[in-house]
Amino acid sequence: MNDTPPRFDPQHVAEAVRDGMFSNDNASRALGMQVEAVGPGYARIVMTVRADMLNGFAICHGGFITTLADSAFAFACNSYNQLTVASGIVVDFLAPAHEGDRLLAEGREVSRTGSTGVYDIAVTNQHGKTVAVMRGRSHTLKGRHVVEL
Repeated sequence: MNDTPPRFDPQHVAEAVRDGMFSNDNASRALGMQVEAVGPGYARIVMTVRADMLNGFAICHGGFITTLADSAFAFACNSYNQLTVASGIVVDFLAPAHEGDRLLAEGREVSRTGSTGVYDIAVTNQHGKTVAVMRGRSHTLKGRHVVEL
């Protein structure tokens, strides 16, 4: 039997954080991102590559791919409702993305100890091909929450 009040259920907390964060996330919304799924230490976000995201070689600018990965990282590491910021990222680009591609960034917690976390984010296209991978390090600001529950 689960005695956890519904509002403190880990999945409910992650969803409440998603809703609160996304409503204030002008950058992610402006780029057309959609949060498909969240859970404790996890997030899946999609974005379609638009013409205004292409660089001089007619491929998606790496900054937009990084922003998508960073958004998945942010939703994953804040899913516990403890205000958490990035302390560093490393991105590797593995394949180009083109106009019309539907990119999916999936972030997963690798480790969370004290105020430090490590997250891996994979960005794939609609064919399942990996476009980029990112590792993010996070820092949790103790005693600060993302949303009120």
